[in-house]
Amino acid sequence: MKIAIIGPVHPYKGGIALHTTQLAHHLQSAGHDVDVISWKAQYPFFYPGEQFVPNGKPEMPVFQNSKRVLSWKNPAGWVVWAKRLKRYDQIIFIWWVPTVQGPVYTTMMKALGKSGPRKVILCHNLIQHSAGPADKLLTKKVLNMADNIIVHTNEMAELASEFTDTPIRVSAMPAHLPGKPSIKQLNEPAKSLLFFGLVRQYKGVDILLRSLANIPAIKLVVAGEMWGKQQTKLLALIDELKLNDRVELKPGYVPAEDIADLFAASDALVMPYRSATASNNPDLAFANGRPVIATRVGSLQKQIRDKVDGLLCKPNDVESLSSAINYFYQPGVANKLAANIPVVSSENDWHNYTQTITRID
Repeated sequence: MKIAIIGPVHPYKGGIALHTTQLAHHLQSAGHDVDVISWKAQYPFFYPGEQFVPNGKPEMPVFQNSKRVLSWKNPAGWVVWAKRLKRYDQIIFIWWVPTVQGPVYTTMMKALGKSGPRKVILCHNLIQHSAGPADKLLTKKVLNMADNIIVHTNEMAELASEFTDTPIRVSAMPAHLPGKPSIKQLNEPAKSLLFFGLVRQYKGVDILLRSLANIPAIKLVVAGEMWGKQQTKLLALIDELKLNDRVELKPGYVPAEDIADLFAASDALVMPYRSATASNNPDLAFANGRPVIATRVGSLQKQIRDKVDGLLCKPNDVESLSSAINYFYQPGVANKLAANIPVVSSENDWHNYTQTITRID
């Protein structure tokens, strides 16, 4: 088929840009004619940091058939590009922030028309983690204009069915890893934990800090960009909990070349999320030889096998997370979990994933 993907593409930063780029490569490898229609700027105006990877140096093979031509400020341009895309067989719309993508996608879908290319919504998030009425209204409108919806978990499928009767397909998100993972064997635990990735309120770093305050001697590194006022809030909480000597904040984007060293210096990745859909971070931790301590939300409760290759606990619960961390540091537990980490191999996963997206019923 001739396929167009509408979404961010590497070297824009972040997991969704990595995923879009990998998806384009795998669709092309499967024999499809693929173009990515991307944005002149990854986000409209509210994104707090730099939009490209440092120095614009790609951290994975870029997809050559990519065009950064869409402008958030130019609805007329959305219509122009939609009309150009009528010659495609399938359009894949990458969806994760309804208030951002919603107006664009409704405009483009109207311009494409009902008899135009097959329209697929690929959902990373269905609605925002703090969704308001506008999110829900736009989500319902866009989903009902599509021919198919792709989600990554059964929970997301159930939620999507509340908005639309459009056919919904579930396919687990394949690993899309930045950089070159390097496994350093976990021998004697370093008594250091890692939180990795964009820091937002729903990811529960404050819960992790409160849990750490209950446990002596364990250190924590928080590495990633800080959304909004998160850095100020976390610094205040660290001071309040008297954790200054045990918690290190490394604010800012982490280049792919630095990721392996971060994991090598830690005993486990901690994901104390209040809510989640699907995440690439468990695969990233496993690829770097580290177990994961996470909450039972979204895809995490399936990606991580409790007391096999990681530990699961209740979300938004300081005592539950404290218990999990204490259990992790009982003699022999960390090494046992590390020894059971699965091999992260995504080629077959990507094959199944692209088959699900392109299947015509």
